[in-house]
Amino acid sequence: MKLGIILSTNNAEKNWNAFRLANLALSKGDMVTIFLTGEGVEYGQMSSSSFNIEEQAGRFLQSEKAKIVACGTCMAIRKQGSSKECPEGGIEDLYRLIADSDKIITF
Repeated sequence: MKLGIILSTNNAEKNWNAFRLANLALSKGDMVTIFLTGEGVEYGQMSSSSFNIEEQAGRFLQSEKAKIVACGTCMAIRKQGSSKECPEGGIEDLYRLIADSDKIITF
């Protein structure tokens, strides 16, 4: 299955759960793409001892079946640069994710 996850919040618990779900899907053999939009581009700054997003995201990024794309406009608004953990993309990437995925879930 191709799973698309749209992450639009910087809430630590929701982000942690989104990456936990993504990692579970990868362990089942699925392909997973996470699109970061709005506050979601800030997910990397929200890690804590209770919600270790950094650990979950690191695990996610180790898989060849995993991909993260971030809204470049949302990043620019927050004066945030592109990185491996938050690579810049655009609305065309979001459209492609929706069109190509078997399932979409939003957080």
